[in-house]
Amino acid sequence: MYLTKLQKNAFLLFIFLYSFSASVVSKQVIKLQPSSADMTPVLRAALESVKDNEIKIILEKGTYKFLPDYAVSRYTTVTNHGNGMKNVIFPLDNFKSVEIEGNGSDLIFHGQVAPFQLYNNKKISIKDLTIDWDIPFTFLSEVVAVNAKENWRDVKPSSGSHNWKLVKNQIKFPLVDGFTFSELGSSMIWDKQHKRVYHNTNGFKSRPTKVEKRPNGVLRIYEELKNMPPVGSLISSKGDRDKHRHAPAFQVKNSSNVTINNVKVHHALGMGFLFERTENIKLLNSGVHLSDDSDRVISTIADASHFANCKGHVLIDNARFENMLDDGVNLRGTYVKVDKIVNANTVRFELVHYEQLGYEFAAKNDAVWFIKQPSPSRQETGIVKNVRVLNEKFTELTFKENVPKDLKAGDILENQTWYPTFTIRNSTIMDHRARNIVVKTPLKTVIENNYLSSMMATILFRGETFNWFEAGAVGDILIQNNTIEYSSYSAHEQAVMYITPKLGKTFDQSASYDKNIRFINNKISSHGGRIVWADRVDGLLIEGNEITRDIDKAYLYPDAPVFDLVNSKNVTIKNNSYQGEYKQAIKADKKSKKSLINDHSIK
Repeated sequence: MYLTKLQKNAFLLFIFLYSFSASVVSKQVIKLQPSSADMTPVLRAALESVKDNEIKIILEKGTYKFLPDYAVSRYTTVTNHGNGMKNVIFPLDNFKSVEIEGNGSDLIFHGQVAPFQLYNNKKISIKDLTIDWDIPFTFLSEVVAVNAKENWRDVKPSSGSHNWKLVKNQIKFPLVDGFTFSELGSSMIWDKQHKRVYHNTNGFKSRPTKVEKRPNGVLRIYEELKNMPPVGSLISSKGDRDKHRHAPAFQVKNSSNVTINNVKVHHALGMGFLFERTENIKLLNSGVHLSDDSDRVISTIADASHFANCKGHVLIDNARFENMLDDGVNLRGTYVKVDKIVNANTVRFELVHYEQLGYEFAAKNDAVWFIKQPSPSRQETGIVKNVRVLNEKFTELTFKENVPKDLKAGDILENQTWYPTFTIRNSTIMDHRARNIVVKTPLKTVIENNYLSSMMATILFRGETFNWFEAGAVGDILIQNNTIEYSSYSAHEQAVMYITPKLGKTFDQSASYDKNIRFINNKISSHGGRIVWADRVDGLLIEGNEITRDIDKAYLYPDAPVFDLVNSKNVTIKNNSYQGEYKQAIKADKKSKKSLINDHSIK
């Protein structure tokens, strides 16, 4: 492999330190120093020389640039992203321990790369580094004029780090190493002053019929929209859906004992932190957010953090998640659909959503729940004896005992073994698209002492047996002492806390799903609308919350009650306060009223 002089110097430093450390301790040490040259081949050469099963990478403080040209290219399955060949900069697999000391370094990535893939490691520690891209994979412009009658808008594109050009009357971006999106695609309208999603708007798919140049760097975009964006707002686009979730900044899979401390992600071509089938995770003093001097409005293209079928305990403490294009936290299991009963103890299942293809749903000795329609409840449990993967879509599970005789095609399987307890505290999540926190685990969850603000629901509970097939029902949730401001302001009706199972038509739509949720002692500043909207919950306590309608924004749904209960039972509402106007305190259907305890503190 050809190395420049700067790269050779860095590599020689590595060789010296590597040889020294290997002779003194069993853990092999790679020490890198910053360079203006591409560091990918230096890092790759260092990693290919490692012989031990423990590794420590030390980055001397500085700026490091990583290009895709000499990265490890391998086929990768990435849940909630696109599978395919990825150029991996830090491919770290099968170590007893992985330790990375960043010492405050800035890692700048270029093009379509997957920065960190950490698979099958027993212990991981990453600290003190920042991740960013030189050219973001978004297009940003300011709206300077609109004409709804003629279906055009005039925009002035960002002249900062974004990269684009006009080709045959269409905007092409990001034009990096030959890659460009086929359309503007998924787009959001942003408030320029606050760099947050504009009030009473939603995302839209932008496919202009024509774009033409106007004087003073203005582009006129011809496109029929249901609602024209306000003049002075910003519009950020992230391209077509099949291509704009390339890879997360960090993908940790089939690993354990992970600690990430003081790691910041300013941009990524997918999620910030993605964990799959990983046990015991600590995300401390870390974040997904823009740099302080950024000209951008988007950090990560998708979730700030996502936990798919993890176990042990997941802790997020003192995090800062801002300006991403999806949820702050999504912690969940996975539903798979029974495709065929092969024999008395073997089931073939299907991964339905195209961004879950290849996902490892279960392994030998995992406990699996059988969920038989029309009931959404977890019923009998089977222990996996053998797994036979047919392809990315279909897998056969053989159980130690016979499966239930009434199990049939179309029913659902859920992995009981791979669920964690979860705590998030002392964290800030704001100024982004979608929800602050999405939780789907039956085990103990604590959400406390956070600052939360979201265009959609602040906290969402939504197990779904179609579309994303994200499991499942919660069973022990404590939400306390949080400060919640300016929530649920999108053009789709939401609530601060939204409990809304999304089950297919073949399931009983009145059966209880989520259980044992306590929403207590939170301070909520609102512009109006629902605070709690609960559907099919059994056991809900709403107590001691201070609600103030003091956000000077339009009341989007004036007929919405403060608390809305549907098909629920064992709900207690007491000692809450509300300052400001509202039309109705509580709306409850017949079933919910039967066991409702209400002290009428909000009348």
